Amino acid sequence: MRIAALTALVFMAVACGGAATPHSTAGTSFTLSPTTPPAKGEIEGFTWSIYAEPPTLDYVYAFDYPQNMILSNVCESLMRWTPQLGLEPGLAEEVEQPDAKTFVYRIRPGVKYHGGGEVTADDVVFSLRRHLDTALGSYWAKSFDRVASIGKSGPMEVTVRLKRPDSQFNQWMATSAGTVVNPRSVQAKGRDYGNPDGGVDCTGPYRLGPWRKGESIALDRFPGYWGKKAKAGQVTFRFITDPAARTNAMLTGEVDGGYLIAPESYAGLRAGGKGSLYFGKSLTTVNLAFTNLKGTLSDVRVRRALSLALDRDGFIKTGLQGVGSIATAPAPGDAWPRQTAAQTGAKRDVAAAKELIRQAGATGKKITVATSPIGTDVSLLATAVQAAGTEIGLDVELKTIAPDAYTALFSDPKARSAVDLFPCTYYLSITDPLASYSIFRSDGFENYMDYADPAYDALVDEAVAEYDPVKRAALTAGLGRKEAEQVLWIPVAEWPTSLYLSRRITGAPTSIAYMYYPWAADVGAAG
Repeated sequence: MRIAALTALVFMAVACGGAATPHSTAGTSFTLSPTTPPAKGEIEGFTWSIYAEPPTLDYVYAFDYPQNMILSNVCESLMRWTPQLGLEPGLAEEVEQPDAKTFVYRIRPGVKYHGGGEVTADDVVFSLRRHLDTALGSYWAKSFDRVASIGKSGPMEVTVRLKRPDSQFNQWMATSAGTVVNPRSVQAKGRDYGNPDGGVDCTGPYRLGPWRKGESIALDRFPGYWGKKAKAGQVTFRFITDPAARTNAMLTGEVDGGYLIAPESYAGLRAGGKGSLYFGKSLTTVNLAFTNLKGTLSDVRVRRALSLALDRDGFIKTGLQGVGSIATAPAPGDAWPRQTAAQTGAKRDVAAAKELIRQAGATGKKITVATSPIGTDVSLLATAVQAAGTEIGLDVELKTIAPDAYTALFSDPKARSAVDLFPCTYYLSITDPLASYSIFRSDGFENYMDYADPAYDALVDEAVAEYDPVKRAALTAGLGRKEAEQVLWIPVAEWPTSLYLSRRITGAPTSIAYMYYPWAADVGAAG
């Protein structure tokens, strides 16, 4: 089965051109824009705001917005997203699937590394195998669970053989799981690779420039890039942790734009007259992620009570400034084909929630919720949880975590040990709703609360092995019903991608493609 020309996703209908799509929720209207106007020419450079400094730029640990937003322009994977959230060939110019347990990648010839030399099949094998090295502890290791072998099968060909069918594997190859790097640089730098002193050696339209700790990372246009030349000569990412400071930097022209605009900044940026605020497709949900099922939250009635008591509509109005819609399940609605999703419902019922707390004998029991000044979407959701919990009889304590440390909650069990749950803005790295439910498998990297159910695991395995998208969606809906019964996390809202561009630049995609597509190469002069 040839899949190299796959340019549309089996699961997702996306806006690709045409008129913008209006939405309305919680009394506020907003518009989803399919794109921004194309750039009219090259530009010397532009400056971009980012809310936190990446702890590393080693692709095996690139599992959050700051890392991926930068690396998507520096490194490349075997496959990649398009701005419309489609899937297309990347460093693999062709992919074939001769049987259910084999993927054959034919590598694009003549692709140059930033540090010299050209990509080979051996380099691809090395790069993928790093995720299998348990000593490294790759954050993407779960993507390779079903891999039996990765080997060179021709001068520019790599074959991946699976232990059992895996409908997700080729989709993961568009993420950091499929990134290809120069083995000579990795081996020479050792543990410093990906750090300010170790650098990064990849193939993207930009190469890593100066990294000033605590201040900024610069990217320089790579003249030897195999693909379309970047329109800007340099991109500088400024680390600005305070949302108000980020907004001020945009309004004063200190930075030219940014993704992940804090909701409290929407009104000011719209009224500032210095640029344009856009919203686009995101595959992003705002949730409450549990980290501890051994204490007060061990009783599913308590978890269900919190979900029933939470004022989602109020949070969307205040925390998201009306830009969002109520989430009824972990997987975003746009990821499902033909409304297959099992809707779990999100109607607020405080009286029922109080009764569940009484039945569970949890009145007066304590839970600790993480909060952070990283943005009002986090702080106001934590406050909403405290209000809901207090109203139904729980003792809810808020624990404040610094913005730079908040990202550790997603990867470090020690960072999560002091809290019972935390606000979690979650995006799908592959556009398949199954990815939203696979995380609750007993050995899932994002199974933060160590939930374990053999029956759930078996259903995940069955769904992953199913290549037929309609059958896989039906199995995934079954997982959705099981998740809803156990309340494995609390879905709150679906949240579009936000983007701000000053008047001097344009061309950036409005979708969450910025995570795995070289978006900065499209940004250029607006006039």
